[in-house]
Amino acid sequence: MRRDPNDLDRYTASERVIHWVVGISFILAGLSGLALFHPAFWPFTMLFGSSIWTRILHPYFGLLMGVAFLVMAVWFWRLNRMNRVDWEWLRRVGEMVNGNDEHMPEQGKYNGGQKLLFWLLLFGTILLLFSGVVIWRAWFHFDINQVRLASVVHAAVAAVMIGLIMVHIYASIWVKGTIRAMWYGTVTRAWARQHHRAWYRYMTGLGNGQSR
Repeated sequence: MRRDPNDLDRYTASERVIHWVVGISFILAGLSGLALFHPAFWPFTMLFGSSIWTRILHPYFGLLMGVAFLVMAVWFWRLNRMNRVDWEWLRRVGEMVNGNDEHMPEQGKYNGGQKLLFWLLLFGTILLLFSGVVIWRAWFHFDINQVRLASVVHAAVAAVMIGLIMVHIYASIWVKGTIRAMWYGTVTRAWARQHHRAWYRYMTGLGNGQSR
């Protein structure tokens, strides 16, 4: 795609790479985990060669996803700190869903929904990592009662995480122009002005804009 000089830079190449590493490894961990969780998803094992390979690879997919997300969290946590405007945005999110977003509170680089999702995913990732280590019997040998508890936590958190990621994907498709940012790293000025007006002013030097 040829770059328009009027576009705004939203993500660097390294930020896009880490995002796709997290996304792809999450999908692989999710599919392999579902295959191990319930017989209805057993056909997913064919994606990984066999049931044995599915069981071997699943924790490594999860480890890659978790470590990559923690790296991403270190990079982005400052931009995702919640403030008063973000909570106000969340209270009025129904207006945006109904297509009336012109009078929503002005947002920085991320809106309140994106920030809340970030912290939920971070908390969930930490729980998945710790519970996953406990049930990774090939390398660790915890007490069986700890393994049982960790298995329940792991499955429950994974289900919530899958739901959150589905919301994330849907929102990215619903807000036209968002996916482009993760493919090419840029957004149009019109997109930024409509969805992240404070960030738009910050990037263009117009008025009292803010990055977060």
